[in-house]
Amino acid sequence: MNEKIDAFFAPLIVFLEQIVFWDPFISMGIDIGAPMPIIVLWLIAGAIYFTIQMRFVNVRCFKLAIDLVRGKYDKPGEKGEVTHFQALATALSATVGLGNIAGVAVAISTGGPGATFWMILAGLFGMTSKFTECTLGLKYRIINKKGEVSGGPMYYIPVAFQRIKLPKTGKLFAAIFSILCVGGALAGGNMLQSNQTFAQLEIQFPVLHGYNLWVGFALAILTGSVIIGGLHSIARVAEKIVPFMAILYVSCSLFIIFSNFDKMLEVAQLIFSEAFTGTAVKGGFLGVMIIGFKRASFSNEAGIGSASIAHSAAKTNDPVSEGIVSLLEPFIDTVVICTMTALVIVFTGQYNAGNIEGTALTSRAFGTIISWFPLLLTLAVFLFAFATMISWSYYGLKAWTWLFGESRISTLSYKVLYLTCTVLGCALSLKAVTDLGDMMILAMAFPNIIALLIMSGEVKIDLKKYLLKLKRA
Repeated sequence: MNEKIDAFFAPLIVFLEQIVFWDPFISMGIDIGAPMPIIVLWLIAGAIYFTIQMRFVNVRCFKLAIDLVRGKYDKPGEKGEVTHFQALATALSATVGLGNIAGVAVAISTGGPGATFWMILAGLFGMTSKFTECTLGLKYRIINKKGEVSGGPMYYIPVAFQRIKLPKTGKLFAAIFSILCVGGALAGGNMLQSNQTFAQLEIQFPVLHGYNLWVGFALAILTGSVIIGGLHSIARVAEKIVPFMAILYVSCSLFIIFSNFDKMLEVAQLIFSEAFTGTAVKGGFLGVMIIGFKRASFSNEAGIGSASIAHSAAKTNDPVSEGIVSLLEPFIDTVVICTMTALVIVFTGQYNAGNIEGTALTSRAFGTIISWFPLLLTLAVFLFAFATMISWSYYGLKAWTWLFGESRISTLSYKVLYLTCTVLGCALSLKAVTDLGDMMILAMAFPNIIALLIMSGEVKIDLKKYLLKLKRA
């Protein structure tokens, strides 16, 4: 059956690979030391441009973002479905996933310790991409008669193209984004998560071998019990899970780091020196930089547009305020959690572990200090994956209803399909489907960033007005 699935999706995967992972430098016969997929170049170039245009809003509004999350500027009666913190937690639960554990391990094992530096830098620039898209997501959201919010790139992309007198192109790009979002939710945001959750559970509990389907049903029931209640239910769970799993993972990481405190200066020098030198085997300086940028871009999803779907539901009438809140997302996801994984691997010396990679490498790094630490990692993997599944269910639903309309039948059919995919994710080896899902998620950046570039000037003006209003208040 797995072979049939691979064959079914193979043509589409090849097509998306040619678009998402096309390397312009290789096409021009230029060797820069490592592959540079167009999607990474697109995301990083956009992030740097927005950061400069918004005059480093990621730095100057960082404290304001924390104040907004704390509710300092909340006003009763503002429209929306969730609080600033719940919106942030929901978006974070979608991005803080297995990529923070397995993906970072791959980046460090292939790019070396120096990749950590570039990963952090890319995360800092990505904060402004997230600010721009989440501001627009809330500004052009739609609120129905029931008070339910729908927002995100599929709503502001048409507006952007209307600005340049191309309304039909805008509708087409919004439809393409929505199709990619649904596909990414079902595969990358769901099936991959359930598949890797079972894989990690099976490693720690061999007795589960052969019980894929039962674990899949259990995950589907657990996921269904949350998503059936809609965004309010997802946000309530996310605001509890995200702080817990982040504190758990960061605490374990800090314990390992401080257990090797005598290596602090040595590790810092190693990361910084390899960031600007690298080795020929790992692609040299540019190769290390590309690997770090790639991991950060794939992890925090800044520029993808997905997070703006969650942030658009925040209870506020000031779009810029939610954009500022979203600044914290890439910081927590990449600068904090991804960096913790990288540091654990580097501090324990496991980046030279040979053929071990992914979750297994991270698990081995944790296990070097205390033998039962991998059990805590298994819990973290489960929480990260479950949180990703419930949040991506909402992203996919909003894209689905944009395509097929908001109705009870439309919503129910999507949720049944989503939970079916949860079971399939555990029951099958779905490399083809999960590869497809990842590429669909990344491909969402192409129509999204075009819209952001068109409307970034508008966001800059809105930011200036909002900060002036706060200053006068």
